[in-house]
Amino acid sequence: MDRRKFLRHSSALAAIGILPISSLKAFMPDMDKVGIQLFSIPKMLNEDFVGALTMLSELGYSEIELFGPYSFSAQSAKDQWAAIGQMLGFTESGLFGLEGSEVKSIMNDLGLTTPSVHTDLDTLETKMEELAAAAELLGYTYVCLPAIPDPLRQTMDDYRRMAERFNKIGENALSHGLKFAYHNHGYGLQEVDGIVPLQLIFDETDADKVFFEMDIFWTAGGKADPVEYLRNYPGRYKLMHIKDMREAVTFSGDGSTSDQWFALFPYMTSAGEGVMDLESIVAVGKETGVDHFLVEQDLVQNPETALKKSIDYLGALE
Repeated sequence: MDRRKFLRHSSALAAIGILPISSLKAFMPDMDKVGIQLFSIPKMLNEDFVGALTMLSELGYSEIELFGPYSFSAQSAKDQWAAIGQMLGFTESGLFGLEGSEVKSIMNDLGLTTPSVHTDLDTLETKMEELAAAAELLGYTYVCLPAIPDPLRQTMDDYRRMAERFNKIGENALSHGLKFAYHNHGYGLQEVDGIVPLQLIFDETDADKVFFEMDIFWTAGGKADPVEYLRNYPGRYKLMHIKDMREAVTFSGDGSTSDQWFALFPYMTSAGEGVMDLESIVAVGKETGVDHFLVEQDLVQNPETALKKSIDYLGALE
């Protein structure tokens, strides 16, 4: 963010009470490092895409992470999303019915950039050329897999095969000028036959080809320590999803089923409003190579208030 744009946003935020004038200097270095995963506000985007992005920009968010499927995504992803979207109460995703050039123009006008997108396994394996073409227009670098499909993570051999597929995806991404990252949920964090599946993925993937996006909420929900993973695998985590936890809770089981995920949703809260040691997590993330810190408050209620709290808190961290 250039100085003129920073001052314009900061003055506006201060004027409406979001940012105290006395904190502008301390806030300045981190403004361009606070992003948001758009799954935080899909209904707003569905109803008024420009208005939703404008709100995010006015709150001070400068990076956005898109979620699929997209117009070019694999049909399997589109079919699955059609069912999920109806259940959740919205239908659009990706670029929300707009052309890439339109979205880029809107982003430019609002001072937004997109470092990364979420997509699905089929699209990563069959549509890398299309992902690269969209990246050329929109400017993102990372193509992220938000979850391993349930049938493909039933055994340790499944995880080994997935690590092999990740290496191939990562190599193909690099050949197209992109980087592949895997975003963890809460499964794969506890030992199976003496081995932790996520650690197997780290150990059996090429550190130069396969990167990671840590979701700190799901990591903690899976009974794992985000700081420990960051320190144990320096340089592998390039992105981080940040949300807080109202009270310390973990999955009732191994975190492998959607009912266990949904049971933890009520415990999500804005950064700084819960029990997680976000200051330490963010500090260690910076030390170990995380480049993009993205708020993700899935389907958040009262987004103007909740997302304001998160960016205020993160912006104040040194």
